[in-house]
Amino acid sequence: MKDIVDTAVSAGGFNTLVTAVKAAGLVDALKGAGPFTVFAPNDAAFKKLPAGTLDAVLKDKNKLTDILTYHVVPGKMPASDVAKQRSLKTLEGKPLSVDASGGNVMINDARVIQADIMCNNGVIHVIDSVLLPK
Repeated sequence: MKDIVDTAVSAGGFNTLVTAVKAAGLVDALKGAGPFTVFAPNDAAFKKLPAGTLDAVLKDKNKLTDILTYHVVPGKMPASDVAKQRSLKTLEGKPLSVDASGGNVMINDARVIQADIMCNNGVIHVIDSVLLPK
């Protein structure tokens, strides 16, 4: 079993996320012992951001780090555990809201489109939008 970073790289579809993690200097952290639960936006999710947003954020390491750590929750939480929560505290510090009432699991305004990709240091849940801290 691979760590979170290697799993995302080999899965494909996370090129933008992997680029952002490298730019923020978070590779070693996400290869660490963890465990972590990562809500990972796929490449299509990054394309939904307003034009120029990604380029601007990639140039601002502090802002980029805040956004990326807002997608990470300490601990290994499979979807069955996530769905029972109302909110989750992120590594960034602000909470994510969780709503599993409509047949989909929503993390803020992002829908979980693939759950429970198990890694040796946590779990990845793929989401269809980038989460931005308020």
